[in-house]
Amino acid sequence: MRPYVVVNVAMSADGKLSTRERRQVRISGKQDFTRVDRLKAGSDAVMVGIGTVLADDPSLTVKGEECRQHRRNKGFGDNPVRIVVDSKARTPPGASILHKGPGLRIIAVSEKADPARVQSLKPFATIISAGKDEVDLAILMDELGALGIQRVMVEGGGELIAGMIKAGLVNEIYTFIGNLILGGKDSPTLADGEGFLAEDEFPRLSLIETRRIENGVLLHWKVDQPART
Repeated sequence: MRPYVVVNVAMSADGKLSTRERRQVRISGKQDFTRVDRLKAGSDAVMVGIGTVLADDPSLTVKGEECRQHRRNKGFGDNPVRIVVDSKARTPPGASILHKGPGLRIIAVSEKADPARVQSLKPFATIISAGKDEVDLAILMDELGALGIQRVMVEGGGELIAGMIKAGLVNEIYTFIGNLILGGKDSPTLADGEGFLAEDEFPRLSLIETRRIENGVLLHWKVDQPART
């Protein structure tokens, strides 16, 4: 059974996740960071694309001691499983996600990944090969389900989220909208890639909740209509 997938992003008022240089920008504040940490702590796994790893070098660890203790009380480790979708095995062996904090790491690659690069990552992560030219996200979700992973939080980037939406694999979306404008036609958005053209292909959402947090607003969506692949 495939995991339940929750996307979480922070974006500017004009819908950008970062600058056109892919430079990380602080969009939300302390209260939203706490919300995200709790969401992460309540997940079995947290997943990002290789672009996010190369641009931001995140650790994807649970930051708050209260959240880590909550996981321990439920019999889990401090951190959820950390997953990188990396078709060509470009994850640096020294990346923070592979070394900071305890817990299982998974790198999903395609059959086209350089075997030498894959081999260099094996001491630090479990490797899942799914797909010929690029990672087949549906196959990956099946593999994660077989490992007992029931809830996955996706934190970016825009191409991975777009692929997950297009494959009909996303159940909920949280978007925190901050009080700044980043601009740039090449700046990343929630759903990058080729986009959708026909109206009957557009994924439909139902609004679950709106909440003001500091100087921004949180929108919580349920995905009603999976995209057609």
